[in-house]
Amino acid sequence: MPRHVACVMDGNGRWAQRRSLPRTEGHRAAETTVIDIIEAARAAGVEWLSLYAFSTENWNRPGAEVDYLMRLVRKVVRKHAPLLLARGIRCRFLGVGDPRIPRELARDFDDLTTLTADNRGMTLTVAFDHGGRRDIVEAARSLIRSGTPADEVTERLFADHLPFPDTPDVDLVIRTSGEQRISNFMLWQVAYAEWVFPELLWPDFRAPDFLACLHTYRRRDRRFGGVPPRTNGDPS
Repeated sequence: MPRHVACVMDGNGRWAQRRSLPRTEGHRAAETTVIDIIEAARAAGVEWLSLYAFSTENWNRPGAEVDYLMRLVRKVVRKHAPLLLARGIRCRFLGVGDPRIPRELARDFDDLTTLTADNRGMTLTVAFDHGGRRDIVEAARSLIRSGTPADEVTERLFADHLPFPDTPDVDLVIRTSGEQRISNFMLWQVAYAEWVFPELLWPDFRAPDFLACLHTYRRRDRRFGGVPPRTNGDPS
């Protein structure tokens, strides 16, 4: 079982377009999938779940769509906070540094983080206004400000300066819609992740599809740059 699963929730706009609906309807339909996958991950024993909700590049989308997303996310956070608390899920938000984020939404993020801080079940990280490159740059700046000599910088020390340094490396990334891109998502943490690219668009993705991805992961041979084990003296 992967300890940390991350999802790139791709395909909302195409889901709506295929139904001759506004793109915003695809985002609205995605809410059901989000809750379904959170519940499925928790039930399966996944300890860490990260969802890519809004990237630093998504600010380039039409203003009306961005405004709708901000309102929708606030509604989803407030609506499902009691469920997340009851399920023992600890919630955190990765990013949330842009002043264009409405103050009310940022406050809701803070409130949900505080509300669930003592939970000891699965950790849910929502990447919102997130960029993997930005996180790496900020970690480098933090090291420089700390006065750490260059020769003393190690991968472990560098990782300690990333946001939420207790987050384990990602074991499995699921990107829906069949697209095969990293899209600047948790670049440091996905260095050795396995990737699965189901063809389903995110609003059509459900718990059985998520469990199928977990099954695919369990069949992978993770070598981390090594070689396969030997069997009876021969390479397997």
